[in-house]
Amino acid sequence: MIPVYSVVAFSGTGKTTMLEQLVVELKARGIALAVVKHDAHDFEIDREGKDSWRFSRAGADVVAIASGTKAAIMENRFVPFEEVIGRISVVDLIITEGYKTGAYPKIALRREATGNDFAVAPESCIAVMSDTAVEAAVPAFTLEDISGLADFLLRDCGLLKE
Repeated sequence: MIPVYSVVAFSGTGKTTMLEQLVVELKARGIALAVVKHDAHDFEIDREGKDSWRFSRAGADVVAIASGTKAAIMENRFVPFEEVIGRISVVDLIITEGYKTGAYPKIALRREATGNDFAVAPESCIAVMSDTAVEAAVPAFTLEDISGLADFLLRDCGLLKE
């Protein structure tokens, strides 16, 4: 079973920026990982006019595209989150961006300038990150302490390579 952690915060808090830095840190440590982005909107990953776009537009239920360096499978239907996670293999760790209500352990972010508090209660998380001091019963990291968060996550899931 691949460990899954969810990074949760309100829009504009810096989830993507933090996750970019965390991916770099974990990759430097030899960790293979997947990131799953929750999108509350109807996203498009294909460009109008391209062959795969044309196949989808024509009615294909699934369109796949592959090259020598990457591949993508686009399903033109709702795919439950658990099914998406279940299809991921050959990685050590899965991190999601979003999924506040999911069952996976959460790391909550807060940035004072947004005027928002944590998107979920800190006590429901395994860790929190903030640009201000946090009174919490769980480990708290600054938004800049990517290395500390990486150590914590790898220890938590048993992947810490000393």
